[in-house]
Amino acid sequence: MITITLPDGNIKRFDRPVTGLELAQGISEGLARNCVAMELDHRLVDLHAPIDCDAAVRLITTRDPEALTIMRHSAAHVMAQAILRLFPQAKLTIGPVVDEGFYYDIDMPPVSEEDFPRIEAEIRKIIQAKLPIQRREVTRSEALELYQGEPYKLEMIRELAEGTISVYAQGEFADLCRGPHVPHTGMVKAIKLLKVSGAYWRADPARAQLQRIYGTAFFDKKELDAYLHFLEEAKRRNHRKLGQALDLFSFRDEAPGMAFFHPKGMVVWNALLDYWRGEHRAAGYVETKTPILLHRSLWERSGHWENYRENMYTATVDEVEYAIKPMNCPGGMLLYSRKPHSYRDLPLRAAEIGLVHRHELSGVLSGLFRVRAFHQDDAHIFMTPDQIEAEILGVLRLVERIYGTFGLGFHLELSTRPQKSIGTDEQWALATDGLRSALSAYGRDYKLNEGDGAFYGPKIDIHIKDALGRTWQCGTIQLDMSLPERFNLHYVAKDNERRRPIMIHRVIYGSIERFLGILVEHFAGRFPLWMSPLQAVILPMNDELTPYALEVRQRFDAAGLRAEVDSRTESLNKKVREAQLALTPLILTIGAKEKQAGTLAVRTLDGKVTHGVAHERFVAAVLQNVQQRAIGFEGGFAG
Repeated sequence: MITITLPDGNIKRFDRPVTGLELAQGISEGLARNCVAMELDHRLVDLHAPIDCDAAVRLITTRDPEALTIMRHSAAHVMAQAILRLFPQAKLTIGPVVDEGFYYDIDMPPVSEEDFPRIEAEIRKIIQAKLPIQRREVTRSEALELYQGEPYKLEMIRELAEGTISVYAQGEFADLCRGPHVPHTGMVKAIKLLKVSGAYWRADPARAQLQRIYGTAFFDKKELDAYLHFLEEAKRRNHRKLGQALDLFSFRDEAPGMAFFHPKGMVVWNALLDYWRGEHRAAGYVETKTPILLHRSLWERSGHWENYRENMYTATVDEVEYAIKPMNCPGGMLLYSRKPHSYRDLPLRAAEIGLVHRHELSGVLSGLFRVRAFHQDDAHIFMTPDQIEAEILGVLRLVERIYGTFGLGFHLELSTRPQKSIGTDEQWALATDGLRSALSAYGRDYKLNEGDGAFYGPKIDIHIKDALGRTWQCGTIQLDMSLPERFNLHYVAKDNERRRPIMIHRVIYGSIERFLGILVEHFAGRFPLWMSPLQAVILPMNDELTPYALEVRQRFDAAGLRAEVDSRTESLNKKVREAQLALTPLILTIGAKEKQAGTLAVRTLDGKVTHGVAHERFVAAVLQNVQQRAIGFEGGFAG
């Protein structure tokens, strides 16, 4: 007798081994139709796997979170099968599931998105055939025989340890895979191929270049349609396109991975930094600046020369090796060590907008999101052990204020001691307890990542959420027990003994370039007034009104507003349309009536027009909005 325990405590007994599918059918046919796989004694397995002894079983249906990943894994196999039917000489490598979909790396002639309809048509044939997906175990030698003529599969098989290897087959197609998979290809529902790119086999530029074909799949066509709409919206908000369209920044071949900021981009950049500086002054930080070129001995002392050298740019000056800094921390250590410190000096909060350089591979460069030169809003906080909780709490509250100003939500993750680490158990316990205590006092839920901390200390990662619901890891708070040791940092405690300070590394914007790129997409280029490169454009109705419009602009300039006059001999409608395309927040029209009354007709980007706005009222409303750093500009001219 085999006893099967279900999650709700119900017991099912059988006098013979059964499969998960048979178990589901014994409960209801509707359940069986929606089952994707099962969890057998906490292991994910196929529905066809036998249950031949007493076990705890959870049937996984299309509603369970694991189901989508399992189905997408099967979708990757369906796509590969379709491609082999159309391109018989193609050689398969790997086809994993990734965030929001899957891909397959294939050695084949170049394909483009123009080939996708033909591939998708073949995919639909495979899905409609409802081919059973069957697992079998083979020996290593059998696998080598099975994949003769498949060089990538043979390479992977030879690297596997002795023992059985699982193969999944559907019709004429078979692939090495751990599984699990859905019972048949008909369960691969709404599927769409998305893009194709190049990839080297095993990320090695010396190996073959492959075609990486991406796709996604959902159980419901409505979900697929919603996701495709999301992709279109993300494409519309693409910061590289908007950065060019709004004349904010650009990239040149003469400096790959290093952004050129245009005058309008610098307005946004300086608005971010002015805000950052004001918030940090109010929070008790001092600002510092350290050189970008530092002697090799410093990087040896910090450990970067040994562990990070391949990512560093180096130079020889006067026959001595130097490196351009990839991070600001070692310079911050030198600043702290320039003079003795007492416990009365602590906590010492030193912040730096530091320019760093890291040698990223050219293939991973991506607009402002992945660059080789960027600025970090670093801060190093030196403190005594009993100050850990208060300082972490202070950083969290600063994070909340800053992200809230941009309308960005966030969640927190605590990462604890990894397997490879430095420091004593006592040091790690002190640091981790300090972070936990601060998070508890902060009062927000957080995710625990056991063993995912840095080798030198635990950390809190801060993930922001933008207007499209995407998450970005920007801020981080790290306790470091390595650099104070390496640089022999001290303070004199109350008992006149020299002690090692506890140190926090933290960033909020992270990479300022990347954060700016996120904001471009978050706001879709429609920056709040306080950040907008141009806050208002003044449109005189005819040439005779241009001198008066220039006088109005001078008054606005004197009040601290950023305004321009569009005096071109174009139609008013065309100038309004171009100002809207340029995402200028406020479009001001001046005709003879407005000149006589000393008023403006104000059009906002939502299309609303307010007539008869007095100049003083306009200036007061804009300055109030800017001072408050408001995100929107609703009803700002009433009264």
